[in-house]
Amino acid sequence: MDETSGVGVLDKAAAVLSALEQHPLTLAGLVTATGLARPTAHRLAVALEHHRFVGRDLQGRFVLGPRLLELADSASEDPLIATAAPILTRLRDITGESAQLFRRQGDVRVCSAAVERPSGLRDTVPVGAQLPMSAGSAAQVLMAWEEPDRLPKLLETAAFTAAGLQTVRRRGWAQSVGEREPGVASVSAPVLAPSGRILAAVSVSGPIERLTRQPGRLHAPAVMAAAERLSEVLRRSGSPA
Repeated sequence: MDETSGVGVLDKAAAVLSALEQHPLTLAGLVTATGLARPTAHRLAVALEHHRFVGRDLQGRFVLGPRLLELADSASEDPLIATAAPILTRLRDITGESAQLFRRQGDVRVCSAAVERPSGLRDTVPVGAQLPMSAGSAAQVLMAWEEPDRLPKLLETAAFTAAGLQTVRRRGWAQSVGEREPGVASVSAPVLAPSGRILAAVSVSGPIERLTRQPGRLHAPAVMAAAERLSEVLRRSGSPA
């Protein structure tokens, strides 16, 4: 144990787990690998086994336990997506329209989370769907908070202009009517990091017949509130920066 935290029992438990990271060990092997007294090594290994941080293989040797895999899965869970689910559900319930979360990946935007309107005519965007950055209210939002020097190339094929993006940024939301797909309207707002960097766009979308040709008048306040709520929750959790 080259580094210590000052909390002896934790340092010793960490030494046991680090030793088992290499390969399964008998109690004797654990004593040799950690330098702990045999009773101490045994007591810690059994305690860690009780909490499933340590397990046993078919030969009875100590191995890393399943609880570590469960924690690793949780640690790798995308905090933005995990936080977005209840907020998108609430947004759908308020607006009566399908709600989505989009993130930019290069020259496309990807639907990272979605909650559909439960019945009737609706706009369905599957999770994982890649949509162009050249059309749609979410694309406008993702570009409106982009670095200015990265915009000219993207705007070459866009259905909107740099001046339009300035308006989006000033008012805090974007709308589109038949821009990405005929008959579909949408409203989007930005999810921002404390630094002001754009993380994602929250959207609602549906048929023009319901959203009208001015969908922002109907749903911009709710969409902005959802995006701000998501930004706030991420800020409080400290992730992402």
